[in-house]
Amino acid sequence: MGHYVTGVVVVSAATSEGPVGFTCQTFGSLSLDPVLVTFAARLESKSWPKVRTAKAVGINILSSEQEALARVFATSGIDKFDGVVWSPGPHGTPLLEGALAHLEGTIVAVTTHGDHEVVVVSVEYALSHSGAPLLYYRGGFGFLD
Repeated sequence: MGHYVTGVVVVSAATSEGPVGFTCQTFGSLSLDPVLVTFAARLESKSWPKVRTAKAVGINILSSEQEALARVFATSGIDKFDGVVWSPGPHGTPLLEGALAHLEGTIVAVTTHGDHEVVVVSVEYALSHSGAPLLYYRGGFGFLD
């Protein structure tokens, strides 16, 4: 499966304990009418259970300049938002500065498959910026030339 190129996102949420999030490279568009996206979260994730209970989720599509940020949000057991610049979206989710695009919405379905949960989000807010995407391929990050 490593031979398939994917984009990289950070899934985020606001909780009573503060902002939470995790890096995800299993993300995609599911429907245009209504606008639905999907991502997969590891069952072993410490961040996903906190995100799952939030009222809204943010999806930050990372730019080619955000590899370091992707690595931070892929690390467990640290304050991932320490020193990270973000602004709350219309529903309060953390939207990371410098992302290629921001999406915000609510979770409408979660199903378990293997060692992941597949999540469907109804998108209620979207904002895009110029730039190039951060890519993931064969266990490493890459960029479009």
